[in-house]
Amino acid sequence: MNEPNAMIKPWHGVSREEINWNPTVVAERCIGCGLCVTSCGRKVYQFDYDNNVAVVANPLHCMVGCSTCATICPREAIEFPSCGYIQQLIRERKIVRQSKDMLRDHPDDYRTEPK
Repeated sequence: MNEPNAMIKPWHGVSREEINWNPTVVAERCIGCGLCVTSCGRKVYQFDYDNNVAVVANPLHCMVGCSTCATICPREAIEFPSCGYIQQLIRERKIVRQSKDMLRDHPDDYRTEPK
């Protein structure tokens, strides 16, 4: 995680650069609380102290499908592409099949711990 691009990895075999999934900050609604900046463990954001707003600095670090920052934003100042975009990508790239194959081929990586 020391390398700046260590978090940019393919998502189910699809190059991250091909996937249009990252947040957009609507500056007019941003109140500069910094929740998105301090909550995102993938370092997608930086904070512009001069303008008191969050800035998307590393959009490709965003985990495909994640929208936690938008969920916690008190002013709904963060927007993402539609979930329909991701669902279409899943269908077109046959990602459900890939996921099922991964579960079948690597059960020890995904098995729940016995209770």
